[in-house]
Amino acid sequence: MSRREDIIGRVRAGLGREEANTVAARKDIDAALAARVQGPRPAMPTDIAALTTRFVDKSLAQSSTLDRVATLADAPAAIARYLSGMSLPLSAVIWPSLAGLDWRAAGLEVAARGAVDSDMVGITGCYCAIAETGTLMACSAPDHPPTVSLLPETHVALVPMSRIVPGMEDAWALARAELGRLPRAVNFISGPSRTGDIEQTIVLGAHGPYRVHLVIVEGE
Repeated sequence: MSRREDIIGRVRAGLGREEANTVAARKDIDAALAARVQGPRPAMPTDIAALTTRFVDKSLAQSSTLDRVATLADAPAAIARYLSGMSLPLSAVIWPSLAGLDWRAAGLEVAARGAVDSDMVGITGCYCAIAETGTLMACSAPDHPPTVSLLPETHVALVPMSRIVPGMEDAWALARAELGRLPRAVNFISGPSRTGDIEQTIVLGAHGPYRVHLVIVEGE
């Protein structure tokens, strides 16, 4: 038994949760979520082109850089151009789910695994993107290790245009509908890591990547 399972098991025991009452408890939770009332929200566009424009504007305001490609197959070449233009290494750690792309043809050396402290560039996808705030939503999974977006100094993220949603509420609704059970970790990324703790001076890269480059994928 892992430490996580041990801790969760103790919580369940303290709540009196057992197999016999789990189904009824789950129904109560689902009913509470279905009955929730959203608070006021800003007016947002509904068509994907306008949502993408909003996402781009908000992402740029948060110090991210952006590029666009027609298809996912075009992404490795676009990323290689970005890394070369920034004088960054043409090597990266990537989500295993992206291993099928032709990275070698683009001149990139990639490793499909979780990141370690020596990795300088991390390349990920995202679960979805939030137009209202220019935020990426990333859900952990064996082929989506969260360290790839957290440890390297440079984070490059592929953002399918079809996965841009209006707001945070829509992102959570999509996850509940598609994933069923939420993953171990859900991370929200809004531009490079930053802090203003010292004299209110913004410093990038304080607790994570200090470069975030987004590649919007317009088609399949």
